[in-house]
Amino acid sequence: MARAMFEYTKTVLNKVSFDANLFCKEVKKAIDRLLPHEIEELRLWIIALTRQNPELNQCLIYLNT
Repeated sequence: MARAMFEYTKTVLNKVSFDANLFCKEVKKAIDRLLPHEIEELRLWIIALTRQNPELNQCLIYLNT
């Protein structure tokens, strides 16, 4: 079940990646819902995504805690 939440989170983040504010809001929600190892995996996924959308870099601050 937890893996399904991780995949769902990635889908949502992909859909809102056009707006940095929405993206950051969803990242905050994801941190509350995901397991610690999934948060690390999400951080790596977001780093890859920010190569295409550099404006999303500001959201990485929430994952560095």
